[in-house]
Amino acid sequence: MRQLDTLTDEKAYQLLDYVEFVASRHGTKESTSVGSLFSRFTEGVEDTLRAGKVSATAISETMGLLNKAVGVLNGVAAAGKSVASDIVSVATSATKPATPEATEPTAAPEPPPAGGAPA
Repeated sequence: MRQLDTLTDEKAYQLLDYVEFVASRHGTKESTSVGSLFSRFTEGVEDTLRAGKVSATAISETMGLLNKAVGVLNGVAAAGKSVASDIVSVATSATKPATPEATEPTAAPEPPPAGGAPA
C-alpha cells in the first residue's frame, strides 16, 4: 500500500485501469439495484475526474465525500422500502374480512306484539 502512495498520478490511473480491467474479466456480476445505481454514479464521477486530469488527492477526497453521500442515500432508500412495506401490510390487514369471533353477535329483532297493533 505504501508503494501506491509513491506513484505519480498517471501511473496510479494506469494501475486503477488495470484493476478495473481484471475485475471486469474475472469479477462477479452486480445485481441491478438502488445500491448499484449509486455505485455506477460515483464511478462515472470518478472516471470524469480522471479524464479531466484532476489530481489523485482531489479525486480521493471527492470519492470519500460521494461514498458518504451514497451511504446516506442507501439509508434513505432502505427507510423508504420499510415504510412502503408497512403501508402494504396495514392495507392488507385492513381489507381482510373480520372473523366471526371478533364481531359482537347481533340480537334478532323482536317480533311485533300479538294482535297486530304497534306498541
